[in-house]
Amino acid sequence: MTGRRWYVPWLFLLPALAVAVCFFIVPFANTAVLSFTNASTLGGGTFTGGHNYARLLHDDQFWQSVRNTLLYTAIVVPCLVVLPLLLAVLVQKRIAGIGFFRAVFYSPVVASMVVAGLIWSWLLSSDGLVNSVLRGLHLVAAPVPFLTDARLLLFSAMAMTVWKGLGYYMVVYLAALANVPRSLLEAAEVDGAGAPRRFFHVTLPLVRPTMVLVATLAAIGSAKVFAEVYTLSDGSAGPGGEARTLVYTIREVGLGLGGEAGYASAMSIVLFLGTLGLSVAVTRLNSREERA
Repeated sequence: MTGRRWYVPWLFLLPALAVAVCFFIVPFANTAVLSFTNASTLGGGTFTGGHNYARLLHDDQFWQSVRNTLLYTAIVVPCLVVLPLLLAVLVQKRIAGIGFFRAVFYSPVVASMVVAGLIWSWLLSSDGLVNSVLRGLHLVAAPVPFLTDARLLLFSAMAMTVWKGLGYYMVVYLAALANVPRSLLEAAEVDGAGAPRRFFHVTLPLVRPTMVLVATLAAIGSAKVFAEVYTLSDGSAGPGGEARTLVYTIREVGLGLGGEAGYASAMSIVLFLGTLGLSVAVTRLNSREERA
């Protein structure tokens, strides 16, 4: 019997560690350093201390994008926590043809964001399907400016995010529902509990950790939203860019020949700290309630 060599576990870890260092740790450290400089996209830059962070406090464009991102998160996260769970409960039942409906609900997940954006643009444009139906039913006299009004554009992007995420989180919930013991549901049924009571008093408490996980993932995804707004507005973020989100603003500030890489890096660090704080807060809140 031969002894174990101490370095063997490190050999297995080495590929993943190399990827993490090259593509996550080093870029993050570089972004953190750049956030304290006035570097541009063409290079250079000198140390400016906390000037970029102080500038953020008085940047109306930055705060507008923060407000839009927070609104986006506040609406999208509850939808992506509740709707996929209800969908999973429906498609969990073993009836003929349910596999087809599962595939249909999951299909938006595999569609690229560009294709999804084209579909939603066609649906919501002034001469698109939704406006045609609304005008055909005489519900509106003029086309609803889903894509040309900043606020409606933001809500349209939220609807697109929810539509695209439903199938993914439905699968997550299906895995959680499969772990709910049948014996508990049958015992509750024997005690006279109807379907709603079994759901709220048996199923829901057991899938609660999964709901917290979904909420955390959805919140992080919403904080980083970019493609939906970009594709639906053809890169303009609505009239005057009023529907821009934080990631959209970071891209706008940091790219181009006149891009301010240092200032965009400061925004990126703020976004990172925000998502990190949100994740920690949700995890701690869940842990505290589990101990209570």
